[in-house]
Amino acid sequence: MQSSARPLDCRHYMPLGAAGEEAASNGLSKLALQLVGSEILKIAAAVRALQAQGHAVCNLTVGDFLPKQFPIPPKLQSAVIRAYELRETNYPPSDGMPAMREAVTELYRRTLGLDYPVESVAIFGGARPAIYGTYRAIIDPGERVIYSTPSWNNNHYVRLADAIPVECETSPEEGFMPTAKSLRPLLAGARLLCLNSPLNPTGTVIDKDELRRICELVLDENQRRKRSGERSLYVMYDQVYYALTFGQAKHHTPPELCPDMAAYTVFVDAISKSLCATGLRVGWAVAPPYVMGRMRDILGHVGAWAPRPEQVATAELLRDPDGLATFQTQMMAEVEQRLSLLYDGISRLAAEGLPVRAIPPQGAIYLSVQFNLHGRRLPDGTVVETNEQVRNYLLHAAGMAVVPFQAFGMRAETGWMRLSVGAVSIDDVTKLLPRLREALFAVA
Repeated sequence: MQSSARPLDCRHYMPLGAAGEEAASNGLSKLALQLVGSEILKIAAAVRALQAQGHAVCNLTVGDFLPKQFPIPPKLQSAVIRAYELRETNYPPSDGMPAMREAVTELYRRTLGLDYPVESVAIFGGARPAIYGTYRAIIDPGERVIYSTPSWNNNHYVRLADAIPVECETSPEEGFMPTAKSLRPLLAGARLLCLNSPLNPTGTVIDKDELRRICELVLDENQRRKRSGERSLYVMYDQVYYALTFGQAKHHTPPELCPDMAAYTVFVDAISKSLCATGLRVGWAVAPPYVMGRMRDILGHVGAWAPRPEQVATAELLRDPDGLATFQTQMMAEVEQRLSLLYDGISRLAAEGLPVRAIPPQGAIYLSVQFNLHGRRLPDGTVVETNEQVRNYLLHAAGMAVVPFQAFGMRAETGWMRLSVGAVSIDDVTKLLPRLREALFAVA
């Protein structure tokens, strides 16, 4: 029923501007006031503003796929439409549609050689709820969480869980991956170790032997804890990009290398990256059933379910190995083409003596690039001191939008940036490289 009365202008009854900020400081939680919003989304907004003004910008910021460049599989699209036509629009079960859960177990048996019971699987609205559920199911406030820097969003999830961050610094020589040697002194008292391979933001893959050494370290630690009565250490293994590896890089899992790790590993996964389906919001976690039951219940209260039609459609595609493989082979070729073009172009600039270098891409949709501009003088006379200055210069001088590693928890101002290729064309990259060359020459 629509009211004929004049609507109440609520702006007159709430503080705005500075008064609103003061009201927030007196009324909101410490978490709300202290939490930092997504740095990537802020950068993306600045990029859109430049594009709206007519500037040519090669947008290498967002970990997303532009549908014009990377559409979802046609079979997935038609299956989603058909699910809506069949009125699959009510609530799904809290742990996911049975067919979808079974499809995940079949996928893991077929592609990873891991045979999990269906009770180990729950379906969520993308990988983010699965990560949050892992934190909440395992971590109590004040407990320690280990994660490498750079890595995606662990610095924020730690705050959401009111946990204690334990940062493992990494190096470009190791592909910004943690090692058993670097992790060993950090394990005492920790309850969760977060690993991601292929890694966002670097596009690198953890070495098989190194992963085995890390798993052996975790198992030894848990044996020690059993004797002392301490709570176990779990590994959250984010493998949302595992279908996207290139060249000699191969994906491996903790249970594959050390079967006893099945009791301590929580997998986080989704169709977001493997099927260019970021907006469909279908993800899942795979874990020991006693862990998964708690995760399901926690996220059930949040309502973090994947939409029922998209679950129905995804299950259908995952159960078509040939169709899935055909799509992913073509998709990987397109991603690798863009990454290789960027890497080769930047390598040529480095060979000219320009202050830039890149790590060869191994997986995901990312390239790690270091712009060695710190201490150099920009054309306007400014001496570069921060990654933010580098990012801003590249954006305005070269029309190149990138994300500093500071957005992924890295503190050192070393010029490392993430370049993401999911939203750009081959032509975009080709046109960018001469602009980048000119911008680097201006400071070299």
